[in-house]
Amino acid sequence: MNNHVEVLKEYFAAINRNDMHAITRDFAPDIVRTEPAGFPTAGTYRGIEAVRDNVSRGRGTWAEGTCEPEGFFVHGDKVVVYLHAWVRLKNATEWTGGRFADGFAFRDGKITEYHSFGDRNDALEWAGIDKPGG
Repeated sequence: MNNHVEVLKEYFAAINRNDMHAITRDFAPDIVRTEPAGFPTAGTYRGIEAVRDNVSRGRGTWAEGTCEPEGFFVHGDKVVVYLHAWVRLKNATEWTGGRFADGFAFRDGKITEYHSFGDRNDALEWAGIDKPGG
């Protein structure tokens, strides 16, 4: 299996166990993270500290839950991960969630780009991947 996929499996496992130190292990120093408008922490974040703070802020809203990979799609040094988040936010009794995609670009084994997409097809387009099954 592609090493990038293994790195990303470990990344999401670290998010689920709330290990903010481990999530940065495979980040390049110049990593760029983007979240689109409408996402809880929309914006662009540059560098390991800014990206760790962004992920920590988002993960810190959970009382419990997970963000589970449902599929990995590789094109060269880009990987799209289909995700299903199912969480109970702090001070809430109801569970909430949704399906979306994250796109990652790698250089020399390190993550240089990390993008979230509300529409999975947009993630595939970003990575130059044909829609699975069609």
